Amino acid sequence: MVEPMEHKRNAIVKRETLPPTAIDRRAKVRAGSRTNGRVQFKRIRSVRAFEEIVDQIRGEVSNRRLRAGDRLPPERALAAQFGVSRNTLREALRSLENAGLLRLQTGASGGAFVKEATGDAIVTGLRDMFNLGAIRPEDLTEARVMIESIAVRTACERATRDDIDAMKANIASAERAAREKIDFYDQAAIHLDFHRIIARATKNPVMAIVMEALIDVMRHFIEAIGQKQNPWVIPSRRRFIKHFEAGESDAAVAEMEAHLERLNRRYLSLVRKNSRAEAAIEQ
Repeated sequence: MVEPMEHKRNAIVKRETLPPTAIDRRAKVRAGSRTNGRVQFKRIRSVRAFEEIVDQIRGEVSNRRLRAGDRLPPERALAAQFGVSRNTLREALRSLENAGLLRLQTGASGGAFVKEATGDAIVTGLRDMFNLGAIRPEDLTEARVMIESIAVRTACERATRDDIDAMKANIASAERAAREKIDFYDQAAIHLDFHRIIARATKNPVMAIVMEALIDVMRHFIEAIGQKQNPWVIPSRRRFIKHFEAGESDAAVAEMEAHLERLNRRYLSLVRKNSRAEAAIEQ
């Protein structure tokens, strides 16, 4: 059983459409909500109850009457407000959980909570599109060059000393990993993290989320095509950080684009090679 959401003025969700017996009064406990005003859901009158529940809850979040950390009313009371079965309600809540909007927690202190804002849904969605073939490798690698170029130019203007130090520390880690010949995928993870640092240096959360989604897909892409060392990566990093630290945005962008274009040609070559090998096996 989840607990009802409470607002700044100890307001609870209105249940004007319910008879008194339908309200579980014992569930009226404090939930620490920070919302303003009152949240009131309408009874569902359509056969598309599942979608309407999702739309109404999304609407309350969009209108800021539900905020991160808020707890929705108890399952029984919420189902009664919507006028649906608890199974229908659970299906809608699970859909919102999968979309990254809610967090469903079990146990005595459990319930349906509005989730803190993250880019998980975007990351998962892009990965699924790639895995399903809606995004081709060529699309992925091309988009990466476009987005990275914008990120580098913006980061050159906004990066702090801490950002630059983080990039240098990453390059040092990559050099050490290469010398010690650690696992290929561990080395690849270090290189990919360099791009996260660039995205964070833009000071734009949207750019950081988009970059994270691209990096996630690239990681799966690299694992799928197999191992292939790229000895030019670290020399390129050294040239890049020299331009970046000096504030030479055009040179930094040109270096990153040249590096990614070369890397992309290698990746796509491996994709074609793997495809030919798979075709030969099937014959």
